[in-house]
Amino acid sequence: MALAFPDQLYDAVFDGAQVTSKTPIRLYGGALLSISLIMWNALYTAEKVIIRWTLLTEACYFGVQFLVVTATLAETGFMSLGILLLLASRLLFVAISVYYYYQVGRKPKKV
Repeated sequence: MALAFPDQLYDAVFDGAQVTSKTPIRLYGGALLSISLIMWNALYTAEKVIIRWTLLTEACYFGVQFLVVTATLAETGFMSLGILLLLASRLLFVAISVYYYYQVGRKPKKV
């Protein structure tokens, strides 16, 4: 949606504020597309190292996105329910990715 319809995505998140530039929204869409391709290719591997790096990449991406949105909110002072849901979902995604990152790296217990 960010690549094809940046105006609608901006409107949904920022509750009707005017779009000043479509470039950052399209860059966001491109980053999401890139990470989704990395995740898709990681589904077909059995190597723990590749799975762990993929999970770490995802956690870093969502962490950076959380920090950027938080800094932008502190700078502009604009707050809406859509932005709060975005921040909460990013924190949840970081927590899930980090949890699985550590679980994949653990040594199996001997039975």
